[in-house]
Amino acid sequence: MKPDYKNWVPEGMIKGLQAGAAIFGSFSIVSGVFFKKTALPLKVVAAVLFGTAAAACAFYAALMKKLHDAFAYDGERQLSREIIEGIAGYVKLPEGGTGLDVGCGSGALTIACAKRNPAASMLGIDRWGKEYASFSRKLCEQNAAAEGVTNVSFIQGNAVKLDFEDETFDAVTSNYVYHNITGKNKQRLLLETLRVLKKGGTFAIHDLMSPARYGDMKAFEKKLMKMGYTEVRRLDTTAGIFMSPDEAKKYMLTGSTLLLGRK
Repeated sequence: MKPDYKNWVPEGMIKGLQAGAAIFGSFSIVSGVFFKKTALPLKVVAAVLFGTAAAACAFYAALMKKLHDAFAYDGERQLSREIIEGIAGYVKLPEGGTGLDVGCGSGALTIACAKRNPAASMLGIDRWGKEYASFSRKLCEQNAAAEGVTNVSFIQGNAVKLDFEDETFDAVTSNYVYHNITGKNKQRLLLETLRVLKKGGTFAIHDLMSPARYGDMKAFEKKLMKMGYTEVRRLDTTAGIFMSPDEAKKYMLTGSTLLLGRK
């Protein structure tokens, strides 16, 4: 049995956009028939509107297909695999320790960290909402079984308010999660995750940390240091660490940053 880590770009979305392009394109072509008794300007307007909708659907279908192919675990680029393995490489757990992966999705990062730390364990949490209906706790457990990883578990949880006491885990991780949480201050989300990290514990959090989303991250680094964190640093993962600058632009991943450190 092979693991199935899915893709953050659902195939159903691509097929829906392709279908929309075909339907609107057909409407644009036959709009003259639909509006044959109307004035010419209305026929033109209808044709332009349907044509524009068809072009938009076709454009986004092509874009989503490129993204899907780039992130596919069994694809040629395998960008997801490179990012997951790259983040996991920074996660070191003590013997008998436990790490938390926030927003685990299909379990990829949780499992990768568990494989690298066989004497410790990882817990993955996710709310598994309708936005990513193909992800589930059952899928995570199936992927762990397929990988032969037993030092991992999964439960439902919410990144906005973690159901754990302060200083519970020896490491905390996350990958491309917080930018999806609308209406919430991203630095507060980071602090909520770091709240459950033990003193001496490490963190590796990867997301689109652009100033527009996250605000002044230099100031946030200084804030963490004043709070007693012994190490805080940011890595621009679009500078050749996980992807090239051109890939970041092409795949809309500009601002991808790995926040690393120790409490």
